[in-house]
Amino acid sequence: MDRVFRMLAFWTGIFSVFFYIGDMNAMAFLFLAQTIFFLGVGFLKLSERMYMYLFAAYCTVFFIGFTFYSNFILVPGFGH
Repeated sequence: MDRVFRMLAFWTGIFSVFFYIGDMNAMAFLFLAQTIFFLGVGFLKLSERMYMYLFAAYCTVFFIGFTFYSNFILVPGFGH
């Protein structure tokens, strides 16, 4: 399970680089923070149950944040 978190760190790192190249700095730093979190947790050698609890907590925070953003901050139909 620790390798799964390191794999997540790899992919969020790749997305962070792509967002930075695409001049989306806020999103790049958000994904960089996720990369650091996943990489740090990936080397803790926790039990499988704790890794599942951490991933469930991560998903809960993400879904609450995404729902808040899409309902209260995102302006529909506003394009650049």
